[in-house]
Amino acid sequence: MEYKEKIDILVELLQKSSRTFALTGAGISTESGIPDYRSAGTGLWHKFDPMKVASASSLRRDPTGFYNNNLKRWIFFSDAKPNAAHYALANLEKKDHLVGVITQNIDGLHRKAGSQKVWEVHGHLRTCHCFDCKKSFSFDELVRQFDAGTNPPRCDQCGGVLRPDIVLFEDSMGDDYFQATQVLSGCQLLIVVGSSLQVYPVASLPEYARQLVIINNDETPWDNKAKLVINEKSGKVFTDVLSVLRLNSD
Repeated sequence: MEYKEKIDILVELLQKSSRTFALTGAGISTESGIPDYRSAGTGLWHKFDPMKVASASSLRRDPTGFYNNNLKRWIFFSDAKPNAAHYALANLEKKDHLVGVITQNIDGLHRKAGSQKVWEVHGHLRTCHCFDCKKSFSFDELVRQFDAGTNPPRCDQCGGVLRPDIVLFEDSMGDDYFQATQVLSGCQLLIVVGSSLQVYPVASLPEYARQLVIINNDETPWDNKAKLVINEKSGKVFTDVLSVLRLNSD
């Protein structure tokens, strides 16, 4: 099937569905300069063992090493800018073609792009909290202390180690994940964007959708169950989708 035909089919699916969600992974943010995790040879977890550098136990065992390994990367994520795909999804929501975005990403780019309904199932980099007393802080407090030479950053109330409000390996899923499973009830169309669909339990979310579209550079375990698979950069795909939708509305 030619690329243009796939775009036309995606537009038709969007127009026919009254309850559409996007499920996004690291691949949607690569065009913002953020590397993904699982691409062969280049993904972050091909360079580092996540259980050793990005797990809850690694934070407890060696908090200094944990922040040395991760914080500069997260600061880079926080400074990144949305790309065409993020803005397109926000636009589709504004035009009532999309209910909202469920994202595995912690970079906050969907919110920066203007998406209003976002479920960040792996958390975010806006806040952090104390391991011990649970007092909440801005993520900027982590950065301030780290830059001032305090590693690991600590709570000003009890002296406990601070941790970002993200889902680390070995953590339980947060509220946003369970909310996402509820809002997907009655989902007519789920558009997966830039996700390998290999990380559970998020990889099970396509089960909630009547129809599935996958936009990803590489194959996924769900490709054979999808109505449509487009192996192309998400920015190009959604730029073309918006172009066709504008033409159709003339």
